[in-house]
Amino acid sequence: MTINTRKAVFAGLASAGVIALLAGCGQAPASSGDSEKAASDFLPCIVSDAGGFDDKSFNQSSYEGMVEAADKLGVDMKEVESDTEDDYAPNITSLVDQGCSLVATIGFALADATKAAAEENTDVDFVMLDDNSIELDNVKPIIYDTAQAAFLAGYAAADYSKTGVVGTFGGMQFPTVTIFMDGFADGVAYYNEQKGKDVKVVGWDVAGQTGSFTGGFEANDTAKQLATTLIGQDADVLLPVGGPIFLSAIEAIADSGKDIAMIGVDADLYETADSGNELFLTSILKQMKSGVFDVVTEAGKDNFDATPYVGTLENDGVGIAPFHDFEGKVNDTLQAELDEIKAGIVDGSIKVTSPSSPAAE
Repeated sequence: MTINTRKAVFAGLASAGVIALLAGCGQAPASSGDSEKAASDFLPCIVSDAGGFDDKSFNQSSYEGMVEAADKLGVDMKEVESDTEDDYAPNITSLVDQGCSLVATIGFALADATKAAAEENTDVDFVMLDDNSIELDNVKPIIYDTAQAAFLAGYAAADYSKTGVVGTFGGMQFPTVTIFMDGFADGVAYYNEQKGKDVKVVGWDVAGQTGSFTGGFEANDTAKQLATTLIGQDADVLLPVGGPIFLSAIEAIADSGKDIAMIGVDADLYETADSGNELFLTSILKQMKSGVFDVVTEAGKDNFDATPYVGTLENDGVGIAPFHDFEGKVNDTLQAELDEIKAGIVDGSIKVTSPSSPAAE
């Protein structure tokens, strides 16, 4: 594991569309002007999960939000990267011991270690990404109802598919993984209902909550084999859910020699991936960068509270990326249909539910 202290080195602005809180969860604190600075002793810190800060996904997005927040506040920050799950607790303890005012822990896998540290250090604030199981006054969850955005992506995948089969697989069967798969499959089902089609989903059964998982969040042979299996079942759109496992799907697609599209998760992988960018039909976005930015900047101005910060389609906390290279390949009516579906989800006329949605917890 590595620990670094650094000064935020690039000017940053919060992502467009600041995430507000869900109705009933309270309002987001009013932002102050850029000239406002944190107290001189405010020290924000961040811990990655085993994927590391260069995962091109949620760790990286969260890290970038922390960097921009530290820059805006004019303070130093500390970062610690976890190599394995055994690093989580020691890494958090190390940052607490170094005087961190706030510690952001990235990913549900750090929930137990975060809770233990928060209980022992009530004078330190914690930001828990992708988990809202901790009910303590010094822990603020940042969570996302990604089923809503995945529903749109599933509809788009079904509309684009030429084989009538789309597939998905995950890293491990955790709620923050299966929520993508639920929304995706339900979006395909909605497409079938609206269009009188029969596009099939392989790799995940919503009713049974069973499917294909690699057993971890690393790009490896297991992930590649799962992608290859789905391709062998005629899937021509793949949704890998689990950080770097999408890299293995890219390899499987290259080996297959078939015309297959992918859907990314967390970040716009067309923009962030080092290779295979042209394969991404779209990505299911969790605006973790802006979420971390907003929470940390407000905490730096002594506005920390434990109210959950929930991203939805309505507040632009989740969404889907542009079609990029597929703009001319998708049906002309698809974007208008997606806009109409989004409006329906927001106004409640289209119900999107998942056992893993924040509202269901």
